[in-house]
Parts: sequence; C-alpha cells; structure tokens
Amino acid sequence: MRIRRSVSQVFAVSVIPAIAIAITAYFGYYTVAGPRGLLALGEVSRQLSIEQSRLATLQADNGRLKHRIDLLKPGHADPDLIEEIVRDQMIDSAPGEIAVPRKGHEAGP
Repeated sequence: MRIRRSVSQVFAVSVIPAIAIAITAYFGYYTVAGPRGLLALGEVSRQLSIEQSRLATLQADNGRLKHRIDLLKPGHADPDLIEEIVRDQMIDSAPGEIAVPRKGHEAGP
C-alpha cells in the first residue's frame, strides 16, 4: 500500500509539470515554425514590400486619372484633352484627315 501511494504521489506530482511542458512546447513550436511564426516573417516582409510598391503605383495612377477628370469638368474643360479623347474613340473624326491607328486600335475583319 505504501508503494502504491508513493507511485501515485510521484505520478500526481509529475502530471502538472508534464502538461505545462506540453503546452509550452506546443505554443513554442507555433511561435517559431507556425504559419505566422518567426520563420514566416521573412516571406511576409517580402510580400509587404511588393504590395507597398503596388499600392504606390496604383496611387500614382489614381492621381493621374483624377487630374484628367478635373480637366474634363464643365466650364473649364481642356480642349486638347477633349480632342485627344475624340481622336482615341473615333479614328475617322474629320473628312480629309488621315488617322494612323495605334497599337490596340487595328482595323477589325
């Protein structure tokens, strides 16, 4: 009986530290090698820099388009921009005018 009690005491005393070690190992593994762990940090940083450069490009395009929209507002429309848009959309805009199609505007079948 005394041996049984000492075995159960050793078991009871070692269960809590074993559970604590298992939980620590579980979270430690995912901290280092998990999908959001330290090993994935380099890849995430690389993707972030790519997306930031893409964002800068899109913001520049957005600024350019806003400027073109401002040039088309009624009352102070830019005549050169209006002529450019007309020529772009209607290649045969005036009689006697020769239009040279640009890339993407070739004549269809």
